[in-house]
Amino acid sequence: MSDDSPAPTSTVDPPRGARVRLARGASPWLVPTALTAAVTGCAALRSRRWAVAAVPALALTGGMLWFFRDPERTPGDDGVIASADGVVQSIDPWPDGRTRVATFMSPLNVHVNRAPLTGVVKSVEHKPGGYIPAFNKESENNERVVWVFDTPRGEIELVQIAGTVARRIVPYLEPGAEVEVGERIGLIRFGSRVDVYLPPGIEPAVTVGQRTRAGETRLDQV
Repeated sequence: MSDDSPAPTSTVDPPRGARVRLARGASPWLVPTALTAAVTGCAALRSRRWAVAAVPALALTGGMLWFFRDPERTPGDDGVIASADGVVQSIDPWPDGRTRVATFMSPLNVHVNRAPLTGVVKSVEHKPGGYIPAFNKESENNERVVWVFDTPRGEIELVQIAGTVARRIVPYLEPGAEVEVGERIGLIRFGSRVDVYLPPGIEPAVTVGQRTRAGETRLDQV
């Protein structure tokens, strides 16, 4: 499922502040890019010919730092909280009474996903699939990781879906881990889509086109 070792279970993130860290799972992309930028940058100081390589490498490193930022978030009030930064792509009633809230993550969004409620990770299942663009309806059959949480509101399913560019999902937790609402649970490199299934009887508080912030925006009505 991932070659990144799961993070230890932790309490909810501290209140949002000025500190912004980098997401776990970013190093396979960021480290080679940063090293290339450093080497070509040093070479460019000695010879301007190297600037042709140094400038793009430095720009790419800056983009990577932005892509893999992991800001602190303060969980909202009691309720089901958004697991992803992005835009609500669709809200669909499901045959079993649940409601699926699909959030599209662009490459400019924060890519770290968070627990929708306090509870216990019941299962984490990797499912192979294609790499259709995340805004396409058929993307629900893409490479994905399916999470099931036992919570005081019942079981909540969350699906991290890969896209055309995002082809690596990095879970941070394993089954049996206790989680707090808003806690980091995993990363989708370069963004894609996250679906949260609200249990039967719970109405969504968001609307299609609305922007969400992981760990802060409330998905369900009071």
